[in-house]
Amino acid sequence: MIRFVLRRALSGIAVLWLVSTAVFLLVFVAAGDPARVIGGPRATTETLRLIRANLGLDEPLIVRYGTFLGRLLQGDLGRSSVHGTPVASMIADRLQTTVVLVLGASVLWFAGGVLTGVLSATRARSLTDRLATLFVLAGLSMPAFVVSLLMLYVLFGKAGDVGIHLFEPGPPLQENFWQRMTLPWLALAFLLMAGYTRLTRGAMLDVLGEDYIRTARSKGLSERRVVYRHGLRAALTPVVTQFGVDLGVLIGSTIVTEKVFGLQGVGQLVVQSITVGDTPVILGVVLAVALCVVVANLLVDIAYSFLDPRVRPA
Repeated sequence: MIRFVLRRALSGIAVLWLVSTAVFLLVFVAAGDPARVIGGPRATTETLRLIRANLGLDEPLIVRYGTFLGRLLQGDLGRSSVHGTPVASMIADRLQTTVVLVLGASVLWFAGGVLTGVLSATRARSLTDRLATLFVLAGLSMPAFVVSLLMLYVLFGKAGDVGIHLFEPGPPLQENFWQRMTLPWLALAFLLMAGYTRLTRGAMLDVLGEDYIRTARSKGLSERRVVYRHGLRAALTPVVTQFGVDLGVLIGSTIVTEKVFGLQGVGQLVVQSITVGDTPVILGVVLAVALCVVVANLLVDIAYSFLDPRVRPA
C-alpha cells in the first residue's frame, strides 16, 4: 500500500509540474507583456521598465521559470498586482468558505444520490424509479442560478422568519455562519445529486446482473445484504471516481452559488481577479485547484482497494 501511495503521489507531483509549466507559459509568454497589463495603457517606458525589473521580467525565460518553480516549492505564489497582498494569503482567506461549502454539499449529494440510485435500481420500472428519473431530469436541466434563486425565493421570500434566519449575514466560520450555509449546501447538492443518482442506478443495474450476485442470492442471503454489502460495494467504484473529480474541481468553480448567496469564496475571488486583470491571483487559484484535484484523486485511488475486493494495489 505504501508503494502504491508513493507512486500515485509522484504521479500527482508530475501533473502539478505540467500544470504549473503550462500556466507559466500561458501567462508569462503567450499572454504578452504582463508589465503592460499592470501598468495600463498610459504607463511610460520608465514605468514599464521598473515593473519588469520588480517582477523579474527582464531576466531570461529559463531564469524566470526557475525562479517561478523555486517560489512554488516554498509555497510562494507571488503578490497581487492590484493589492500587493501575498496571493497565498488571499486564497487562504477565501478557501475556508469554499471548502466548507463544497464539503457540506458533498455529504448531501453523495449520500442522497447513492441512496436514490440504489432505490431506483432495486425497484426498476416502479413508481420510485420513475420519480427518480424525473428528479434526475429536473436536476440536470436546471441551471445553477435558477436553483439558487428558487431556493432564495421559497425559503427567504416566503418562509418569513425561518428564511431570514437561514440567510442572515455573518463572518466566515463564526456566529451564524453554519446557518447561513444551509441554502448554499442544498442548492449545490441538488445540482449534483441528480447526476450521482443516474450514475449509481446504472452501476447498480450492471452489478446486480453479475454471477456472484445470483450466487449470493442462491445461498439464502437476505436481499438487503446482497444489495448493500455485495452489490453497492462494487457499484461505488465509478461513483467514487466521479466524486473525487467533482470535489477537486468545485473548489474553484462554485462561482454562481457563491455569487447568488453572497459568499466570499474562491469563486468570487476568481471573478474579481479576472475583472481587474490580477494575473498572479488567477495563476495561484489555478494551481490551488490543480492541487485539490490531485489530492482528491489520490484519495479515490486509495479508496478503491477498500470498496472493491477485486481491486488491490500492486
